[in-house]
Amino acid sequence: MNAFTSIFLAALVIHVAVHIWLGLRHQRHVQAHRDTVPEAFAAQIPLDAHRKAADYTLTKLRLERVGIAWNALLLLGWTLGGGIETLDQWWSALEWAPLATGTAFLLSAFAIMAILDLPFALYRVFVIEQRFGFNRMSLRLFVTDQAKLAALLLAIGTPLTVLVLWLMEGAGSYWWLWVWAVWMAFSVLMTWAYPSFIAPIFNTFKPLDDEALRARIENLLHRNGFPSRDISVMDGSTRSTHGNAYFAGFGANRRIVFFDTLLNELDTAEIESVLAHELGHFKRRHEQKSIAILAVLGLALLAMLGWLIEAPWFYAGLGVSQPSVYVALLLFLLVQDVFIFWLLPLIARLSRKFEFEADAYAARHADAGALIRALVKLYKGNAETLTPDPLYSAFHDSHPPAPIRVARLTALLR
Repeated sequence: MNAFTSIFLAALVIHVAVHIWLGLRHQRHVQAHRDTVPEAFAAQIPLDAHRKAADYTLTKLRLERVGIAWNALLLLGWTLGGGIETLDQWWSALEWAPLATGTAFLLSAFAIMAILDLPFALYRVFVIEQRFGFNRMSLRLFVTDQAKLAALLLAIGTPLTVLVLWLMEGAGSYWWLWVWAVWMAFSVLMTWAYPSFIAPIFNTFKPLDDEALRARIENLLHRNGFPSRDISVMDGSTRSTHGNAYFAGFGANRRIVFFDTLLNELDTAEIESVLAHELGHFKRRHEQKSIAILAVLGLALLAMLGWLIEAPWFYAGLGVSQPSVYVALLLFLLVQDVFIFWLLPLIARLSRKFEFEADAYAARHADAGALIRALVKLYKGNAETLTPDPLYSAFHDSHPPAPIRVARLTALLR
């Protein structure tokens, strides 16, 4: 057995075992606290809502465990099981030019992966979300969304794949620097284009028509020097009862978006406080910092791929006999998570730091009490558990656990 095969199998076993262990910890922790609302929330969240959140969490955890095992089997099937080798041989038999062969190979592999993930997506939406009263999506809308997404990915992904493979083949030994530059430019372009050109493909956006709320929001934006001319309401209720709000884009394409479900749940002061929190992310330059961190991580990963692409043991260790740049790219995309998932707590810790900073900003520029009330309503409405296992949360949650977050905001009221 190739030495790298042994390393890969050991890393995969550890990856699966750690994630299942974390999930079981989370399950035990949520079950142990299912019948007691944390004291800080006892006045706002009734016991039946707390139990619903626990049951919703436990149900999702069961599906998560199945997904972990299924994804591990698929990874073995693609690599040591010969899936990549077979797909490559099939496309190579057509004797197309290398660039066309590589593009077709990668796009077909991604399409197969998406199809294999469909049963899980259907189960999440039409079983779990339906059972807990969150789903409002019809099967027809689900199919329409999937078709739109496939067409969009094909339209955007095909030229991007061609460009990346062309650079990998012809840009010399430092091709990974050129690919990194393309990836960064593409990320910036998508961030700019998303609110005006991509999001409207899936959702309907209308101007905020509540004049009193709009005036209050515009006053907040003016006080904080936020140059947004677009305050929109998205028809989130056509798909789910979950509520949310976000900023998207930059420059002239910057848009503030409220889900209609959020506006139905919160009062004016609470909405203003949620927006102030999002403004905190803008003022503290969290988006730019996140992009910079991802840029460094992406550069390091591409440099690693630049080294591995020339290593015969990399291909042989993962079940491939015929090296090529497109096979190397797919292998790397498939196996990287097995080796770098240990970075998740560091990334989550940084994200939580950003959330605390945005909360502190909101407390200074809006009503901290209103933000607490808004968060509690959102925890209740979205059935988010108030009692996550700390270690599981450290790996999986980009936002601080509810008790810690509310406790910090409460301290700012004093």
